[in-house]
Amino acid sequence: MIKSPTLVAALAALLAAGPCIAGVGADEAAKLKSELTPLGAEKAGNKDNTIPAWSGGWTKAIPGDQPNGKRGDPFKDEKPLFSISAANVQQYADKLAEGTVAMLRKFPEDFRVDVYPTHRTAAAPAWVYENTFKNATRGSYANGVPTGVYGGIPFPIPKTGEEVIWNHSLRWQGSTLRFSGTQYQFTSDGRTVMALDGTIDQQMPYYLEGGSPEEFAKDADYFTIRILNSGPPIRAGESIVARSNLDASKDQSWLYLTGQRRVRKLPNPCCDTPTPTSSGLMSFDEVFAWFGGLQRFDWKLVGKKEVFIPYNNNKMLQPKSDSEMLGKHSLNPDHVRWELHRVWVVDATLKAGQRHQAAKSRYYCDEDTWQCAIADRWDAKGQLWKTVFTTNFVAPDMPGTVTFGYGYHDLLSGVGYFTNLQNSKSSQYSIQKRLPDSVFTPDAMAGEGVR
Repeated sequence: MIKSPTLVAALAALLAAGPCIAGVGADEAAKLKSELTPLGAEKAGNKDNTIPAWSGGWTKAIPGDQPNGKRGDPFKDEKPLFSISAANVQQYADKLAEGTVAMLRKFPEDFRVDVYPTHRTAAAPAWVYENTFKNATRGSYANGVPTGVYGGIPFPIPKTGEEVIWNHSLRWQGSTLRFSGTQYQFTSDGRTVMALDGTIDQQMPYYLEGGSPEEFAKDADYFTIRILNSGPPIRAGESIVARSNLDASKDQSWLYLTGQRRVRKLPNPCCDTPTPTSSGLMSFDEVFAWFGGLQRFDWKLVGKKEVFIPYNNNKMLQPKSDSEMLGKHSLNPDHVRWELHRVWVVDATLKAGQRHQAAKSRYYCDEDTWQCAIADRWDAKGQLWKTVFTTNFVAPDMPGTVTFGYGYHDLLSGVGYFTNLQNSKSSQYSIQKRLPDSVFTPDAMAGEGVR
């Protein structure tokens, strides 16, 4: 057989790039306008009626919401249906992540799960729904990078674990937000220590209304963030800028240190590298439960499961001070709301020849919002090492649900961390007009630096 050298070279390049996954067909995409929600969840409730049908999400005003100020709680009058503690955890273990079970047993006096009625509040603007519908057929995935997608969930009818994780990374949570938040470490002996107090601007160029896949692909930075530190005193004046790209090899982060009066580019803003934002206590890929490229792991879509997860936590924004929110080893369970939701379960296993502190992880990603609510991580010895978690709140002014706090618990050492408490702040997540892209650059950071 005569083989064309050009054809052989092309086939070799295709194989080297890894598998290519194309979007679904038009008939399957049509489910997004019938049996599935516009973002890809099952529209129907469960057979036990403990998860209701989706009926459009929460888009009406919440009593107590103040424009650019404090936020109210649409479910403030609800009481827990029941509580899960170390005493009865085995009864509910089939609907809990392994890390949640481990927390209940490790901190029986400080940690519990208060389960409230389930509300399917996920919503988005009509243009996000329409882009999600288009992405279903035009999107593809190859060599770790989604292509042909923009302005909506990239893979609303996922077939692989990678697609679910990219849906999490590119989930709808607004275009441009500003907020102030305080981050705390939980020490193993039951103390809390402030790690950062700052003001944060975040913008998702992937979700700027009026764009297109072709225009977005010219740059492909999907998430940009700027953090200006005001505390603790030793860190006042520091700032951080980061730009995350669909191609993780193009991710960039810069740090301004007041003592050096210089902007420094971080060499490896990836994977299990410690983040400066958290004083090195969290890794880059633990931000939002998962953040960044997928290249170091093999990803497996396990399937769907009903799990109790933190959800609709406007309740956490109601206490007047951070101290009311902080327990000895975790957040005060009196102010944390858990609900039963269907989640996609995805396993990540470290590839041969790759390095990472977590040899295996399991992600529980909400079907309605695509937010990965819980991530459990195992170390190289096979020990359940960390449980990472996120919280969200309902924002009808967007409309949507927003990830506002995330953190982890080290189940071996007893240390924990939580980000972005806003109880002592006068403003809680304000929606902003589009910021110039130049705001998220090292030049802007250098110009604003404390001298």
